[in-house]
Amino acid sequence: MADKTTADKSTQTSGTADPPAALLAAPGYQVRRLYQAYLAAWVRSVDQTLTGPQFAVLTAVDAAPGHDQSAMASAVALDTSTMADVARRLERRGLIVRRTAADDGRRKLLYLTDEGESALREADDRARALDERLLEHYASGGERARLMRELTALADHWEGLSGDT
Repeated sequence: MADKTTADKSTQTSGTADPPAALLAAPGYQVRRLYQAYLAAWVRSVDQTLTGPQFAVLTAVDAAPGHDQSAMASAVALDTSTMADVARRLERRGLIVRRTAADDGRRKLLYLTDEGESALREADDRARALDERLLEHYASGGERARLMRELTALADHWEGLSGDT
């Protein structure tokens, strides 16, 4: 019996295998596939050093300078410890400054630097071009708007489920 098992294993081909049907029917698996593909496209098309979460933080800080890290974390869907790490990295790169709030020494207020504004402008153009490529299958504005509403509703629903016990 061991010989047959050994023979079966030795005849298996290397390379890619089709995912099992159970995975193909799992929404989480499809979301992970989308996210992995998006990360790869981001690195190739937008920026090899500025991550998606960093870009999101820069975008949020640009839209609301002087808000604290906690508010920004909520705005960009990051937990507070990840947000603190992202903010430290951006600060070390000279893209943001963190200032202590006058009324509460524990709160860090975020502002873009000139370098941060420049990096955001450059990355934003490439990110918008990537968005266009990702959504080119949805030709009309109505189709794209519907897809974004559905994705937003799904994300809202799944975030609500994450708090269930």
